[in-house]
Amino acid sequence: MSETLTLRQWLLTDEPTSRRHARLASLYKGWLTLRGNTMAMFGLGILVALVLMALFAPLIAPHDPYVQNLGNRLQPLGSPGHPFGTDSLGRDILSRLIYGSRITLYIVTLVALIAPVAGLLVGTVAGYVGGWADVVLMRITDIFLAFPRLVLALAFVAALGAGIENAVLAISLTAWPPYARMARAETLTIRASDYISAVRLQGASPVRIITRHIWPLCISSLIVRVTLDMAGIILAAAGLGFLGLGAQPPSPEWGAMISEGRRFILDHWWVATMPGLAIFTVSLAFNLLGDGLRDVLDPKEGSQ
Repeated sequence: MSETLTLRQWLLTDEPTSRRHARLASLYKGWLTLRGNTMAMFGLGILVALVLMALFAPLIAPHDPYVQNLGNRLQPLGSPGHPFGTDSLGRDILSRLIYGSRITLYIVTLVALIAPVAGLLVGTVAGYVGGWADVVLMRITDIFLAFPRLVLALAFVAALGAGIENAVLAISLTAWPPYARMARAETLTIRASDYISAVRLQGASPVRIITRHIWPLCISSLIVRVTLDMAGIILAAAGLGFLGLGAQPPSPEWGAMISEGRRFILDHWWVATMPGLAIFTVSLAFNLLGDGLRDVLDPKEGSQ
């Protein structure tokens, strides 16, 4: 017990003894702040459950999500062996929701790795270099921002062809401009600071200044924005799947499941409602966690 108290006191000290100590103390204090936010922890719990569900889908799912049984089609909620009922082909809806979480996490992860990195690169280069580079990059950003995200994603998917990989690429191409705007605004502020001038006088190259001194200061705002944007990314992916341009049948993608179930919405409402509730729950979880992270990483923004 005393060792735990000692470690806690070491992490909560106001006088860190090293850079590593300061980093660990900052992470621990941020975790304490996040843990004190009940709604953020609720959202985090849902997302942890989603990840575990995706990892252990073969063990959790009661049935094979692809096996059809036309004699068992459109079973209602609470049916023996089918708690969420079955769809028009007799496939278990619960099993398809569980396996569909893998597709959702796959899309979210890839977009989160592509769009913020591209936006950070464009925004920091535009903000630090300035001049014609800033003008050209920001005008390109404005062109992308001028179109609604889903409409632009539809245009890209129509050009690239239907498929989950093309859907991920299309969503990423429409998601990077806000990150570029944010990174540029922060870079313009950081570029004028004294310590950047000192680093420049020491002979650091622009690439080193951007990657070692500007990017780390943009990361916290980027993380908050990414978390809050996850709901929009999930909805965009579901919209493409609903229109038949995302994951292709028989993949248990939630948007495609809603599209299939809309034909039976009046008499067999659960076929479309269950995947819709799944999308709503995961989107809400990302928003709740994003609000909590904003309080931790950007307290000034969170207090407004």
